[in-house]
This record gives sequence, C-alpha cells and structure tokens, in this order.
Amino acid sequence: MPKLILKKLKSWRILNRLIIFVGVLTILVCIATLSKANSFKYFLDSDSSYNYKSFTDHRLNTREIKETVEIVLDKVQKQLDQLRDSAEESHHKTEQASFLADILGLIESVRDSISVYEQNGAPNPNPLPNHYIQRTSDFFLTEEIRKYIKIKPNRLGKQNFMGANGTHTSIGHACFDMKEELERYMSYDVGDICNDDWKLAQKLLVHGCDPLPRRRCISVSPQYYTKPLSINESLWAVPEDRNVRWSGYRCKNFSCLVTNFTPKGFFKCSDCFNLKDHELPRWIKSSNLTSDFLITDVLDLKAKEIRIGLDFSVGTGSFAARMREHNVTIVSATINLGAPFNEMIALRGLIPLYLTVNQRLPFFDSTLDLIHTTRFLDGWIDLVLLDFVLYDWDRVLRPGGLLWIDSFFCLKEDLDDYLQVFKMLRYKKHKWIIVPKWDKNDHREVFFSAVLEKPARPF
Repeated sequence: MPKLILKKLKSWRILNRLIIFVGVLTILVCIATLSKANSFKYFLDSDSSYNYKSFTDHRLNTREIKETVEIVLDKVQKQLDQLRDSAEESHHKTEQASFLADILGLIESVRDSISVYEQNGAPNPNPLPNHYIQRTSDFFLTEEIRKYIKIKPNRLGKQNFMGANGTHTSIGHACFDMKEELERYMSYDVGDICNDDWKLAQKLLVHGCDPLPRRRCISVSPQYYTKPLSINESLWAVPEDRNVRWSGYRCKNFSCLVTNFTPKGFFKCSDCFNLKDHELPRWIKSSNLTSDFLITDVLDLKAKEIRIGLDFSVGTGSFAARMREHNVTIVSATINLGAPFNEMIALRGLIPLYLTVNQRLPFFDSTLDLIHTTRFLDGWIDLVLLDFVLYDWDRVLRPGGLLWIDSFFCLKEDLDDYLQVFKMLRYKKHKWIIVPKWDKNDHREVFFSAVLEKPARPF
C-alpha cells in the first residue's frame, strides 16, 4: 500500500512539472510576440508608414516559434488523452484535465495568431479572440446562422481595398434573445425558394434583431406580377393588386385598404391608401384646425436649396410624391405595419427604405437637405430613445438643412418634456405651432409641428 501511494505521488509530480513547463512556455511565447510586434520605437513615431515599415523590418522568426508551439501542443494533447483514457476517477484528475484543456486552448490561440501574422505581414488591429468568435457562432444550432456569423477571411491572404483582413458579418444584439425565431427564419434549403415569412422577419427587426442575417434562398415574388405604370401615371394611381404578396395582411387587395368600412388590421395611417380623398390634398391646402404646413411655404424658407431628403414616417409615399412635383428627391423610410406600405411606395415610382427606429440611418454625415417625419415619433417614444434618434438625424443633415416635425402628438402633461428634447439641438426656429388634437375628442392630447434649421457649427 505505501508503495502504491508513492507511485501515484511520483506520477502527479511529473504531471505538475509538465503543466508548469507548458504554462511558462506559453507566457514566454506571448511576451516574445508582443515585444516584437509593439517595439518602443513603434509607439513613439506618429508616421503610420514608418510604423508599418519598422514593424515589418523586425519580423518575427515565426517558423521556429510555430514549430515549438506545435511540439508543446502535441505533448499536452497526448497527456490530456492519457488522463481521459485512464480508468482512475478522482476530483484531482478532473481538475488537472480541465487545466490542461485551458492551456491547450491558449496555445492554439497563439498558433492561430502567428498564422494570421504570417499571412498578412502585420497585426490585425482590434482582433476578436478566437474563443469569443467560436462561442458566438456556437450559440445557434442552425448551420446557416453559424456560417453567416463566422469571420470570412480574404482569399488572397492580405488586406482588401477597404483595409480589412476579413469580412465580419453582423446581426443585431437582440437576435441572441430571439434565438428560436431567428433559427426558424434561417431554416431553409440553400438555393431553394425562401419561406413566405416576411412577418417573422419584421417581428425580429422591430424587436431589435436588426440587422437580420442575409439568406441564401430565392425570395418569394407575386405570382402574377404585371408591368407597373409609368412615372407620370403612378404617383397618384392605386396600383394593381396582382403586384403585391398579400400573405400576412387582413386586407387582400387595395380596394379593402382604401375603404373606411372594412377592418384593415392596423390603425396607424389607416387612410393613407385613400389617395384621392385623403392624401391628394395634404400639404397643399391649409387649415386653421390642423398643425400642417404647406410644402411651398417650407421650400421657400431655403429657396432652390432643398434637393434630397428623408421622410421617416408611416405612410404610402405621398410626401415624397408631392416633393417630386417640386423636383426634390425623397427617400421614404417605413415598415409594413399591417399593410403593404413599402410595396405601395415602390409601385408609385418612389423609393422605399425598409427601416425600423432601432437602426442608425444608412447615410453619411451632413448629406441630406431635409428630414421630414409624421405619424411615427409620437407620445409613445421614450425620451432617451428620441434623443438618440434626433442626434442621428442631426448627423446626416447638412449645415442649413431643415428638420420638419409634422404633427407630433402627445399628452399635454408630457409636452414640455418632449419640447425640451427638440430644443437641445439648438436649431433655428422657422415655424413652431401647438394645437389641440380633436380627432378623438380627447382634450388631453395636442399636436406639435415645427420647421427647424440646423446651424453651421464651424467649430
């Protein structure tokens, strides 16, 4: 019995020495890599071209390091296999095996880093740890999601024209909270017809799974699509029913959407499809009972300066149609809230942008002349979220650009809080009006409209 105990102690001492040796070697390899890649002279000099030259001139002898790492990997793997294959079971053995597995993972990370260094000739700025990437892709069970999330390295083994070593495809952070819905959305046969699941896709977008991953299937189209009307006819004409996929809507044709006597399945902008009676007079006829401004009055504020803009609203593109008549190009951002809003905009010969309030605007800084919004950002929106949205709009508006807040409604007691958010931008006030909201005979609500100009800010 004493001899057996001594024999076990001796074997554990050998194993402990091996673990210490592996740990020390790993630390030395990491220090050597960092010391070579980030020399003191590299940080002192501000010239990027010199930095790159300095780095490449003192290139690591990666072949020797890689050979050493492979030897250590082989030894650790053999020892780990022996531990797992042994019949003896003990808590100490489990701890040793777990420790060896962690060491193995660290050394594999060092080996992968050396491979990237050899391919690109320079370190990848802000690289994601391999174990993080692996953990993210392994969160989902559907193979298409796993393939989409993983980094796609460039085939030539060097940086592309955008300065990246690979492509990092992105999904919204809330996708991880909607795992079941996203896996259902991504369950399809590659190259086959996609499921007709636009409603599921929109649910994911609205709840923060935005952007959605791309899919490798063929989208469903209307079965009997006909040639659309010409641009001169399409602006104020009701489109052909056959040019829309009606799945997921309560109404199955435009006649249902136009009438006021059928349940439509949505309440926001319920009259927007009635082009003749409801949409045609908007922004061209004034009334003392509403907070609407005339398009001509707004355009006269910056005569011949308003050329391109964004309409962030719930609508069918009527604002863009009216602005087109004044030679102004407007992109209409909306989602399909119970009706084919995007299809309607496109069939009228206008540009739809399928966009939720969760997403940063896909425009570069200081590029738009005008942003218009109506029936969307109302008293439901959180003040902090409204703050983020307004500052994003400020980002894309050019100096001297106009922000047109059209019929923003809220409770009277909340009005001061919302107005304070709008005032934070310190825009010049061209138009500013507050009127009671009479459409529901609810005296607690008010409409607020304004046309504001972004200052130059030459600092």
